[in-house]
Amino acid sequence: MASALLTRRVLPAMLQRSRSVMTCQALKTLCRPPSSPWARAPTVPAPPSCLTPCVQFRGQQTQAAAPLPSTGGVRQARILDDERLLEVEWEDGGQSLYPFTWLRDNCPCPQCTLHSAQARSLLLSQLDVHTGIDAVQVADNKVSITWPDQHSSEFDPEWLRKRCFSSAARQAEQEELFINGRVYWDSELCMPTADFHEVLHDDGAALAWLLAMRRVGIVHLRGAPLEQGQVARLSERIGYLRLTFYGHTWQVQDKPMANNVAYTSGELSLHTDYPALHHPPGVQFLHCLSQARSGGESLVVDGFHMAEQLRREDPQAFHTLTSLRVDFTDTGTDYCDFMVQSKNHIIDLDEGQVVRINYNNATRDSVLDLPVHQVQPFYRALKAYVEIMNRPQNMATYRMEPGDVYTFDNWRLLHGRKSYVSGLGSLRHLEGAYLDWDEVMSRLRILRRSVHGEA
Repeated sequence: MASALLTRRVLPAMLQRSRSVMTCQALKTLCRPPSSPWARAPTVPAPPSCLTPCVQFRGQQTQAAAPLPSTGGVRQARILDDERLLEVEWEDGGQSLYPFTWLRDNCPCPQCTLHSAQARSLLLSQLDVHTGIDAVQVADNKVSITWPDQHSSEFDPEWLRKRCFSSAARQAEQEELFINGRVYWDSELCMPTADFHEVLHDDGAALAWLLAMRRVGIVHLRGAPLEQGQVARLSERIGYLRLTFYGHTWQVQDKPMANNVAYTSGELSLHTDYPALHHPPGVQFLHCLSQARSGGESLVVDGFHMAEQLRREDPQAFHTLTSLRVDFTDTGTDYCDFMVQSKNHIIDLDEGQVVRINYNNATRDSVLDLPVHQVQPFYRALKAYVEIMNRPQNMATYRMEPGDVYTFDNWRLLHGRKSYVSGLGSLRHLEGAYLDWDEVMSRLRILRRSVHGEA
């Protein structure tokens, strides 16, 4: 059902990221056809299989996932005393190396592991970090180890294979756990689209929704009831909402004495929500209950893609925005009174990879905790990044209609809004809510296991 709704513009690149055919099938969903006025890219034919070449996006490409470690059973295992490693040779001829200490630390026996909690019982104070191995044997396709204190450990080959220490295996496992691969896009975004009720009631549809949100960064759900409470209802499909100073949910309307620039009818520049928090919400839901008479179109850009463009075009500006911490503030009264202050990089990196954008011009503080000689370079760098984002070829535009729910990655996307005019009977009203990526990724992994039986 929901899988029929997802079409083919961005998904080929998404599919080749996944090492699982079942994950690929779950992702073969959600793209609004290019007849939409805000999805102008030509349709890309569906790939013949999940393992497709890289797909080009205006000079950007996704990289193929690392190959899996060897498959099949264990042929033999031998002790390398000098290196303090156990070498496992697989039936296909591949080899994996495992440190003695790591194997002892992860003994799966009931003494060392509480299986009901899938948690380690062995205390670090009980672990000999210089342990050797007395003996090893392969029996019934299990690797059995006898330690110097005569404790025994038995390891399943599939468990060992997933935890191989080779670079390729580690990369594949991290991709499986965190789905870090992204599909970059620009103004030609073909937005993943699904049915609100199918996502609520069908595990396959919910899995496809979360996978697409992780890969592409935004998904449009259609057909939500025109009443408040739907974003909270949708959040229950995942876990629970993130409570902030604006409440569990919040109403985006133009209000007198507005305590947030979003609660006006004016234009909103591209921004991420809540960089005034040191840990901003990871995911945002917005449900359109009613739209303005004119104006109010939504704007989105792929902040990760734009950061990579900045890195190529202006490396010094990129370095400035990834190394200097900027002050953000938010003060007022809503769910309760608040006076929030944070220091964040505009662009957060993890081992050189862009992992979060923190930028909201409205809440960027006049306090700027920088040496005076760094102030002008900071402004120049920020201006360069914003100008890249505001290029017409980089920005996607769409108009929310009543019943639409947009779910998106608040760490990655910058979103904005054109000014609007409300009239009697056409008051613009959106209901919003936040979640964190930890809860979303937890539900994604659970759904992947329930739908496809993946560990």
